Amino acid sequence: MQAVLFDLDGTLVDTAPDLGYALNLQRERHGLDFLPDATIRPYASHGSRGLLEIGFGLLPTDAHFEAMRTEYLDLYTQVMTRQPVLFDGMAEALQAIEQRGLRWGIVTNKPRRFTMPMVAHMGLDVRAGAVISGDDAPQPKPSPQTLLLACERMNIDPQTVLYIGDAERDIQAGQAAGMKTLVALFGYLASTDNPQAWGADGCIQQPQDLLAYL
Repeated sequence: MQAVLFDLDGTLVDTAPDLGYALNLQRERHGLDFLPDATIRPYASHGSRGLLEIGFGLLPTDAHFEAMRTEYLDLYTQVMTRQPVLFDGMAEALQAIEQRGLRWGIVTNKPRRFTMPMVAHMGLDVRAGAVISGDDAPQPKPSPQTLLLACERMNIDPQTVLYIGDAERDIQAGQAAGMKTLVALFGYLASTDNPQAWGADGCIQQPQDLLAYL
């Protein structure tokens, strides 16, 4: 292995509190009560589509979906740096990766207008070998395009890369790119998810488990 690439939301950074806060602000605007964090958390990796589904029962085929999506994203823009934090143990894992002489980067489906301010706010932009957002390539995950773009930016062979994510599309993208893959079980998995069936090379319960795998 020459490098480790991470999904962002639900793998590298715990962003669920801010994603959920924006959703609850939107629910409040529409006369609805706040949802508990535990209700929202499993949907945090599924972007605005998943959040609007749990928050309002909306699907992309609904007439008001795009207007509600725009409203949600505007609210999230205002609160996205409220309290994003690395998952417990992730700071130590990143430090250990760097001490081993390996490189690391971020590949997320999050749009660049949200990714870059957050990563910069957390001081990760100066450490990551590449930060690739969902709109940096024609197709986001589960397409491998953004993962391959990260390898191109870092000048590394995809077959020497380990990709870690908390959603099935992360594993599908990593496999399509020819990478080794791990499922972050500490991420935003729903009770209906079956990560053992996704075909990853392994699953980790906490960030430190990554080091044992390496």
